[in-house]
Amino acid sequence: MSMYPTLARSARSGAQALLGLALGIALGIGGIALTWLGAPGIIALALVVGVGVWLGGIEQLDAGRDWIAMAGLFVLLLGGPTPDDFSISYLVTMAFGVIVGLVANLLFPPLYLQQASARLSSLRDAAAAHLHDMADAVEADQLEKEHLHRIVRELRETETQVAAAVEDADESSRANPRARGRGQDRELNRQRLEALERTTFSIRELADALERAHDRPAGPEPAQDLLAEAIHRVADLVAQAPRSDAGAEQLTAAERALERYTSAIDDAAGGAERVAVPSGVAEEITAAVCLRRIVDASRPLV
Repeated sequence: MSMYPTLARSARSGAQALLGLALGIALGIGGIALTWLGAPGIIALALVVGVGVWLGGIEQLDAGRDWIAMAGLFVLLLGGPTPDDFSISYLVTMAFGVIVGLVANLLFPPLYLQQASARLSSLRDAAAAHLHDMADAVEADQLEKEHLHRIVRELRETETQVAAAVEDADESSRANPRARGRGQDRELNRQRLEALERTTFSIRELADALERAHDRPAGPEPAQDLLAEAIHRVADLVAQAPRSDAGAEQLTAAERALERYTSAIDDAAGGAERVAVPSGVAEEITAAVCLRRIVDASRPLV
């Protein structure tokens, strides 16, 4: 009834289940009243199930939605001549189950802050590894659409899973005695998730820009090696653990590599013979912007 991964969710779901049971019991008693008034049993049964399923569409009931039709059916079929006694017994028994679940969660409350931190680290490592792969492909001039699409797909899936893990960790901290004094861990997890969400979004944009630049039939290729170097250095920055000793050094290296690449873009855009309009280096500018956003996202954690 209420053994959910966190105390807060167990309490909320238990209350919703009991509310759904109460509605179902009321439906069942109403069905019995119809039979006492002379309505055919099949009609009472159809009404109880139909109305119970209809009430189950109330989204606010959440965990209690599935109990409405079931409880109404039990009361109608098993209540017998004393449906009130059966209904009270049914409700009290289920309420006792909810209490047992809450007590178990209160005595042994799970806390998922460490697990969420580990999942964030796995997303961080995956983002850094994908950036290194993209830099290698740029350096070797071997960008493949399928590879870029796979990177985008994997990052999106991992990000969704990690965000859910951080949400579970936050919920497990509510009304949890073990969470006392762990507020900094919760805040750090939220900061890391925000930074990684911005990072993965920028990586997806960077992949699109690299794909468009690679497909361009003609145009300048300013400092391809500098772009690869900038991506490598940004990847090194992303791979750093929060507040690591090497974080500041990697931040400086990423900024300098990015500055060298943007200077090369400026030189290419300024050459009248090579580029007539700034749009000729649009994808290169986009790549630089994406890398700058990743650097800015990582900066608070350094």
